[in-house]
Amino acid sequence: MKIKSKVSIKGRKEDVWHAITDIEGSVEMISAIESIEILEKPESGILGLKWKETRTMFGKEATEIMWITDVKENEYYQTRAENHGAVYISRLEINEVGQETKLTMGFEGEAQSFGAKIMSFLTGFMFKGATEKALKQDLIDIKAFVEKSAH
Repeated sequence: MKIKSKVSIKGRKEDVWHAITDIEGSVEMISAIESIEILEKPESGILGLKWKETRTMFGKEATEIMWITDVKENEYYQTRAENHGAVYISRLEINEVGQETKLTMGFEGEAQSFGAKIMSFLTGFMFKGATEKALKQDLIDIKAFVEKSAH
């Protein structure tokens, strides 16, 4: 399953980058996130940053351990999580266009175990719709935070 969502933010690329890479501060920015616990912090930069994120998903609290696997400063970063027999890859990209910054969030989930593959086949369509909605809301929250901070 692959999902991609975009939003235009009135703000500088650097401001958007600062907001999306402040993982600890994301609890103040993204409404679905209940808590963040940093598990491993690199000496510099964000590559290798690992955290536990608890958020409301499908009306329930869900906790995932995530880590940053790839980054190009002021352009994108990619995260990975593994849970319930599946691997989840998320990517946030920014691109400045005139006075705005385009923020694109991509999500890819791939079942690894036999049980996860069966569940994905049976319920994947429901999960995809809810995940698309959650991604879009995260982007709306980030947009509101950055635009409010700029004023």
